[in-house]
Amino acid sequence: MQRLPGFRDFYPEPLPHKDVWSADARNWLFNRWRETARRYGFREYDGPPLEPLELFTLKSGGEIVGQLYNFKDKGDRDVAMRPEMTPTLARMIAAHERQYKKPVKWFAVPQLFRYEKQQKGRLREHFQFNADIIGESNAGIDAELIALVIDTLRATGLTEEDFVIRLSSRNAWQEFFEKHDGKPDQAYEFYQAVDKLERSSPEESAKKFAAVGMSLDAVNAFIETGEPTGELQSVLDQLIARGLGAFVKIDYQIIRGLAYYTGTVFEAFDRKGEFRAIAGGGRYDNLVKLISGGKVDLPAIGFGMGDVVLMELLQSRGKLPEFKPGIDVYVLIEDESLRAESLKAIQQLREAGRAVEFSAAPTKGDKQFKRAQELQATATLRLESKAGVITFRLKNLESREEVVMSVEAFSNWLRG
Repeated sequence: MQRLPGFRDFYPEPLPHKDVWSADARNWLFNRWRETARRYGFREYDGPPLEPLELFTLKSGGEIVGQLYNFKDKGDRDVAMRPEMTPTLARMIAAHERQYKKPVKWFAVPQLFRYEKQQKGRLREHFQFNADIIGESNAGIDAELIALVIDTLRATGLTEEDFVIRLSSRNAWQEFFEKHDGKPDQAYEFYQAVDKLERSSPEESAKKFAAVGMSLDAVNAFIETGEPTGELQSVLDQLIARGLGAFVKIDYQIIRGLAYYTGTVFEAFDRKGEFRAIAGGGRYDNLVKLISGGKVDLPAIGFGMGDVVLMELLQSRGKLPEFKPGIDVYVLIEDESLRAESLKAIQQLREAGRAVEFSAAPTKGDKQFKRAQELQATATLRLESKAGVITFRLKNLESREEVVMSVEAFSNWLRG
């Protein structure tokens, strides 16, 4: 039985072959996501993986249905596996925003699903670090969120030589669009054309812009000028004040294709240009109002950072650590008459926070020791009994030093 195309199996290290993913690496990455978010004062939330289909079509239009895992459930409701987390967040905030002081700083690590063509860095499922700040329109919040992106990537071992945040503004592009007599009903097609500039030929882009009454030359001239707007300059100044200026540059080629972005937008890329965007986000000040049917109107900004591209980048740059089983103590039970006392010691070790393994079935001592080595245990513990007095022999497998302890000394060691 094979797994479905575009989905992944996660195995503990060592991996059986190169076509599976590491559960250890995933946990390592999730820990860095959560720890960095905690340092920035974010609280974790979650929502259901199955949502009403309307939640996503309301935000992105009916064309998104072709990218979804959607169906009618047994209650004859149109539902979909979540392709992104922001609509769920907007729904949750709209329902209970009065219970929370503003700004709200929340993060999540959901698994997301999209039925689309598989390609490098994009599968039909992935995990994503989502972080959003809701209820504050000041540019200082934009800088705060971008700083979180930078520090999250730094927490994985990446440096300013590895990635850059390309910063842009939908407001600047809206002004450009209006200045060049763009028609409101063609704005979406215009934004899509800008978003695909780097992935389309000049001839193809020129046709798309001509269709909405624009010229490719005018668009390229605006991008090349690269003068930051007042809002972007404020964000830059605050990132420079934090010592993070080297990680950011103004780049108006970034526009974010989704229709709901309203202000600052940004994407993180590897410096060598070998991968898709590592992360992306921006302001979406109208989404909560849209999802709530106009009942709740709160400004918001957020980003998403997927695990697929980031893991590929970390692996290519040699940033992933070596993952070991992580056993602290392997308890050798060579005398079956001491199994009960050994099990008691095992339980005490685990309650003290140590990772412990042992042989549940009677096994020769040399096989137990071999297993301890296979698990790369830090130490072994063996109980001995002489004249009814039990002692504990703790041996460090790296230094080969051995300590013999009484029952009382073992209890004191556990507490220490």
